[in-house]
Amino acid sequence: MLDKSFFNSKNINIWSAVGPRASYGLAMYEMAKTRDDLMIITADVSTSAGLDRYRRDFPEKYLDVGIAEQNMIGIAAGIASENFKVYTTTFAPFQTARCLEQIKVNLGYMKHKVCMTGLASGLVLGTLGYTHCSIEDIGMIRSIPNISIVSPADSFETIKTLNAFIDHDQSLYIRLTGGSPNPKVYESDYEFKIGKGIVLNKGEDIAIISCGSSVNIATEVVKDLKNINKINAKLINMHTIKPIDAEVLNEINDTTKLIVTIEEHNIIGGLGSAVCEALSDLNKKNKHIMIGHPDSYGKGGEYKFLLNKYGFSKENIIGKILKNL
Repeated sequence: MLDKSFFNSKNINIWSAVGPRASYGLAMYEMAKTRDDLMIITADVSTSAGLDRYRRDFPEKYLDVGIAEQNMIGIAAGIASENFKVYTTTFAPFQTARCLEQIKVNLGYMKHKVCMTGLASGLVLGTLGYTHCSIEDIGMIRSIPNISIVSPADSFETIKTLNAFIDHDQSLYIRLTGGSPNPKVYESDYEFKIGKGIVLNKGEDIAIISCGSSVNIATEVVKDLKNINKINAKLINMHTIKPIDAEVLNEINDTTKLIVTIEEHNIIGGLGSAVCEALSDLNKKNKHIMIGHPDSYGKGGEYKFLLNKYGFSKENIIGKILKNL
């Protein structure tokens, strides 16, 4: 486990500046200093995951299998069966879709515990086209039993998630979104627990639920709704998509007029779908609008261009909320 002194304001600023991918490498390097049971397995991404220094200084705790993601999961499962804390990482579409059968069999069915990190998920690699964008990964992994899913709100929460995996009871998929610099959602240390959403802003009119890099834009939406439209919005960082925090969902269903989910993922199978499923058992169901990527593939483009094109601008989100209130 990482020492709490590691979570200081100086490091938080550094992690924000370098982004979640480099922060991954910084956290794993720190963790390797004190854990002899740690193993990282990558698919030819040591530089992309910020692991070059880790690879140099801890060669016995690092294995690069090359561009062979299916082998990566099989090897990870075998090492995990010997009670190692195993982390795998590559770009999100290759960490999930390319080796989905191995994830299903070795981690879901056989219950070997591995922490998988999908680098650059969502639309951030849009200049490489939709082969490298990942708008389907939550939906794929969410349907496999015995695997939790976390989409951290910022670089700091990425490190909190990596740390939390040590004591978690099953495999975990960490979905990293956004680029560098990575806007800070958290300025100081806070309580983080897999499976428990975090209320970032109190409000009684509507509830906005978000995850990943979308939490940052959601904070801007909340500010404008209050300052311009006099609407008080409760904002929830639902970093854990599976298992979803049913307790907080029940509470907002009882106390607010509208539920809004915002996610950089296909509107099918992601956070919005998980929220709908959790609310479906309740007698009283609030209106729920889902803001996410449409169920289609587009052409590539710069990150900000794609975000605006597919409705993730502050203005578009506020317009949809006002239309549905």
